[in-house]
Amino acid sequence: MKEWASGSRRLPASAWLFDSGLALAAAGLSTLMFTDFMNTAQPTPPRGMLALGYALALLHTLPLAARRRFPGSVLALCVASGLAVATLGVPELLGIAILVAVYSVAAYGDRWVSLAGLAAAELGSAAVQLTQGSFHWPTPITNALVIGAAWLLGHFVGVRRAYTARLEQTAELERARAEQARQAVTEERLRLARELHDVVAHSISVIAVQSGVGAHVAKTQPEEAAKALAAIEATSRAALIELRRLLGVLRQEGESQGDLAPVPGLVDLDGLLAEVAKAGLGVRLRVEGTPAPLPAGVDLSAYRIVQEALTNVVKHAGPARAQVAIRYRDHEVMVEVTDDGRGVTAPTSNGRARVGHGLIGMRERVAVFGGDLEVGPRPGGGFRVAARLPLAAKQR
Repeated sequence: MKEWASGSRRLPASAWLFDSGLALAAAGLSTLMFTDFMNTAQPTPPRGMLALGYALALLHTLPLAARRRFPGSVLALCVASGLAVATLGVPELLGIAILVAVYSVAAYGDRWVSLAGLAAAELGSAAVQLTQGSFHWPTPITNALVIGAAWLLGHFVGVRRAYTARLEQTAELERARAEQARQAVTEERLRLARELHDVVAHSISVIAVQSGVGAHVAKTQPEEAAKALAAIEATSRAALIELRRLLGVLRQEGESQGDLAPVPGLVDLDGLLAEVAKAGLGVRLRVEGTPAPLPAGVDLSAYRIVQEALTNVVKHAGPARAQVAIRYRDHEVMVEVTDDGRGVTAPTSNGRARVGHGLIGMRERVAVFGGDLEVGPRPGGGFRVAARLPLAAKQR
């Protein structure tokens, strides 16, 4: 038998106090009624009968203190003790305790326990009528209706409470999902900060090398020195732009600074597609426009977006084929990854698509450069990821 909360949830103190007070009040009323009945029926009742009656009266009422925690057991004790009391000829005891127990089993017990308890209470009430020899139709019908009304009231309260609990659980899940999304954004920003740091560090290393070359040939080869200075100017401008973007991204303190190794870019897509092909995904690459050198941060972000989109296809799309399109424009570069699989997101209970960490990371990368990102299922099946990365992003 599964009782309310199965012991996994603690009742508030106010509920225990209320139920304990209710049980004590019912016990006091029942003992008083039993004493009055015995004094009226038998001026000098046997002590054994009095002790048994009091014990049954307490067994009939005191378990109500645990009616929320063990509703099925409490009702079983009430019915059994009530039938035993009825054999003593004291039907007055079968009142409030039975109704409270029936209400409780409907409000806090499982469905089958609730229905079984209702049937037991109805049969017990009819048995009492037979035991007392007063089986007249109006009385059992009235008792059955009253017990049924108590069960219905408890059933409605139980349904209401279960609905409220589901709403609270849904709200808690939404809060957990929002917190997870915020954490994913933070983690992605930290990772992006590290990569942008590598971009800036690489640019500074290039400047250092070019300045050394310029200083070495300044007197003997002025033309080479001029070329070195031009390279320094272009690299430093790009580095300043990346540095400004870096300042807008959170970076965790105490992390290693990373090395000066060049970071991947769109020129490395062939290697990426070869790795994806080993996983069984056929990918076709299409390049539109004239490939041109991109700012290091834009180049890296475009590569990472393609990498993440293809990873999602491999993980979620099932048997599929994909296509990567790179479009070079005068002031922007556009990246599009499409597939003909079953898609990478599944709808949640509220009908909205569930956003994973990969898509959050793409949005963060695009937002750094003031670009746009479109993700979603394709009309003919499959999924599409399209990103626009401006080459001259708005400074934040």
